[in-house]
Amino acid sequence: MTVIVVGDALIDELRDDHGVREFVGGAALNVAVGLARLGVPATLVAMLGDDEPASRVRRYLADFGVGLLATPSLLGTARAVSTRSGAGEPVYEFNEASQRRRIRFGEAERQAFAGADLVVVSCFAFDDPEQAAELAEAVAGADASVAVDPNPRAGMLHDKDEFVRGFEALAAGAALVKVGEDDAALLHDERLDAMRARLIDLGARAVLATEGAAGATIEAGDIVVTRPISNLPGRIVDTMGAGDAAFAATIAALVAGTPDSAEEWDAVLVSAMDAAAATCRFEGALLRTPSALETLDLDRMGT
Repeated sequence: MTVIVVGDALIDELRDDHGVREFVGGAALNVAVGLARLGVPATLVAMLGDDEPASRVRRYLADFGVGLLATPSLLGTARAVSTRSGAGEPVYEFNEASQRRRIRFGEAERQAFAGADLVVVSCFAFDDPEQAAELAEAVAGADASVAVDPNPRAGMLHDKDEFVRGFEALAAGAALVKVGEDDAALLHDERLDAMRARLIDLGARAVLATEGAAGATIEAGDIVVTRPISNLPGRIVDTMGAGDAAFAATIAALVAGTPDSAEEWDAVLVSAMDAAAATCRFEGALLRTPSALETLDLDRMGT
């Protein structure tokens, strides 16, 4: 299958007691690279500046065989600064390019959509009505299924009501929607199970609801399966990218064929929780699988 991933590509700058480190990242980029690592060819549609960080992003994508359709950014490449102290939650700051992100859907992008079997959207500016309308039009012009992860970030959110409208319009009828506890709290000030039910009522065919260390639930029609986070060897090093890894693993499973039983959906969720747990054993958001823990993992490109 041909998969197009739409959303953010940026530099993650991590600051903690050990110093400052930079990673190529962004939720959509993480998903595209994760799919490639799982054997699913993917092309990323994202915004990039004409600067050195953009060169790093391009090299990183090339390393993993991910195609790129880039919208030029006059504000440079997006950057997210994550400050972490002790056991506290990370505090994020986003540069102007992140806050004013804009993806253009020209002829090349529309042709890519038209040739795709699946369009995946993650961390998109749904609160920009013009941009959201362009995305919806491009998706409508393609004979492709849709998977979407709203991934709202408080530091980039300008209009919550508009974001919800744009996201839910795309989620209605989507093959897969991923949401987390933070999404439910930020967008609706409600519990995750309530948001999951809301999305099923809207017409989403399957919802992946992630709850961090508590695991995740998949609801698809009358089927509901729940799994804890997988218990793998090694300590938790970094939770960044765990949700993206779970989303990518679920998409990769759906590419192989849509499950039609509780047992098959449970197997999908096991693979998602395995990927999330393995990714947490390494610094950075690069998707890992349990096999990476069997021997020393030398595949640390871009970290």
